[in-house]
Amino acid sequence: MKHPLPVHPTHLCVLRLSALGDVCNLVPTVRALQRQWPGVRITWIVGKAEHSLLSGLSGVEFVVYDKSTGLAGMREIWRTLKDTRFDTLLHMQQSLRASVLSLGLRSKVRIGYDKARAKDWQHWFTQHQLAPHPRAHVLESFMDFARELGVEDLTPEWGLAIPDDARREARQVSGEREYVLISPCANPRLRNFRNWSAEGYAAVIEHLWSRHGLATVMSGGGSTQEREMGARIQALCSEGAVIDAIGGTSLKGLLALIDAARAVVAPDSGPVHMANALNTPTVGLYATTNPQRAAPYRWREHVVNRYPEAVRAYLHKSPDEIVWGTRVRHPDAMSLIHADDVIAHLDALLMESRDEV
Repeated sequence: MKHPLPVHPTHLCVLRLSALGDVCNLVPTVRALQRQWPGVRITWIVGKAEHSLLSGLSGVEFVVYDKSTGLAGMREIWRTLKDTRFDTLLHMQQSLRASVLSLGLRSKVRIGYDKARAKDWQHWFTQHQLAPHPRAHVLESFMDFARELGVEDLTPEWGLAIPDDARREARQVSGEREYVLISPCANPRLRNFRNWSAEGYAAVIEHLWSRHGLATVMSGGGSTQEREMGARIQALCSEGAVIDAIGGTSLKGLLALIDAARAVVAPDSGPVHMANALNTPTVGLYATTNPQRAAPYRWREHVVNRYPEAVRAYLHKSPDEIVWGTRVRHPDAMSLIHADDVIAHLDALLMESRDEV
């Protein structure tokens, strides 16, 4: 039997710690809750890096959890919220870490995913499960929590905050030039295999430079892998075509760079979802991840989608035969993407955005 849900909640808790792309996809759910109940208090328990991206989000109180602090950090959050009783806990992180953290939070009811979508035994930690929603996009999966509470207007809206100092940081990088932003590397996790080739990116950059007169800002973290990739790309490009900002910006500075860019190109990673949130034209590069589940939501038509081919080539199945959300963990999968595919989508987007000016 499902536990009753509040008709007019006064204080909701959102539990979603990571990752950058996912929290961007969650913001529309927060906005939908705020539209339904303008006076509702929302406390979002979020990861440290994710908070640095989302800070300043209007109407939201953040409680930050640094996963490196482990159980000690959880206890600190429990002490901070010991006198708080939420109407509803929206358990939107499918991980055992988040579920353990949820045990120390006081809430009248806890909503989690249905058994088909729940991972790491999440349904053991909730009293109320969502209605099934097979083959849902990540953004729509989050929006199911608002739907379950009876929210009527599910129109996606974001409204991420970009402070003035972040815009100044972005201008120092770009030098007031028009540019396209390319973030060549996804999170360097084990067997991620989401990165395209340096040669492919260089061909796109050269096209932008010679055909459109646009420089390319390269962004990314400061890892050795990302810096080496950036150096390989730049070595293949004309002098002046690349502004290397890899490891050189804050997350808010990156957000400002994305906001001012003519377009963004990146694999399935935080920057494509940040660009989507800001409505910056976006070309996502997808072969190892299913774009029907994880593409930049507003720019799905401009994804370079080689996922079906990768499934057939490396999993030896058709896309209909595999579990929704299955990743193709093969180092050659992204080589199915060709520079001409990316260039065609970019040319179309740049023409559209120029016509709108």
